[in-house]
Amino acid sequence: MTATREWDVSRISAYEGGKFVSQNDRLVREIPLDVYLDRRRLVTIACAGLHVEELAVGFLRSEGMLRGRDDLAAVEVSPDRKQVWIQTSTGWDKPDPAAVKVLASSGSLGSGTPPGGQAGGPVTDWISLSPETILDLMERFLLQARLHEETGGTHAAALVRNGEILIIREDIGRHNAMDMLGGYALLHGLDCSDIAIFRTGRVSSEIVQKAWRLGVPLVCSLSVPTTQAVEMARQAGMTLVGA
Repeated sequence: MTATREWDVSRISAYEGGKFVSQNDRLVREIPLDVYLDRRRLVTIACAGLHVEELAVGFLRSEGMLRGRDDLAAVEVSPDRKQVWIQTSTGWDKPDPAAVKVLASSGSLGSGTPPGGQAGGPVTDWISLSPETILDLMERFLLQARLHEETGGTHAAALVRNGEILIIREDIGRHNAMDMLGGYALLHGLDCSDIAIFRTGRVSSEIVQKAWRLGVPLVCSLSVPTTQAVEMARQAGMTLVGA
């Protein structure tokens, strides 16, 4: 499933004296993704339709409904990749069907309360990167974020270990991109205690909360953090780097 679609647009061309010029451009898709937890629909997330199993699993992990790989009994994706069914091994307290949430493209839902990390306390590991290394990694990360480069309509996030970019995920929502990283890590049994996250976009408290859930000690972003993000990062023992 492609994440973009060609569209006829009108642009103002400096080469044509400021006139409107018709041309084809590629726009990022937006679709509703229905996530089911133990056979009941829990949430509908606006997304680009990429890596939907990671997005669904990562979202549930961010919300504290999944703690680890052992909590997962099964993950099913519909053929059109617009529905994901997640079956837990323990059985979650099932939500009222009338309380189904619909998320806009930001993908944020969380209560905003500190999750306390998986170990129940602050992040204890540490990553030290020089400013030169961070700038080099950020440049490489942005060059590999192809949807961001092609459309200008996505946010991107990456897992980085020992100077190597492990994976990059992109979506129309910055929270979605973070949840994809969390879903990937859970599905692949990846320990994030020695991993940094590189990302585009502003760092809000929700972004720090998602990183805290993963036990990530360092978040580097192309934009600046909010005051609440800084306060939560201090509580978590996490380092934030912003442009």
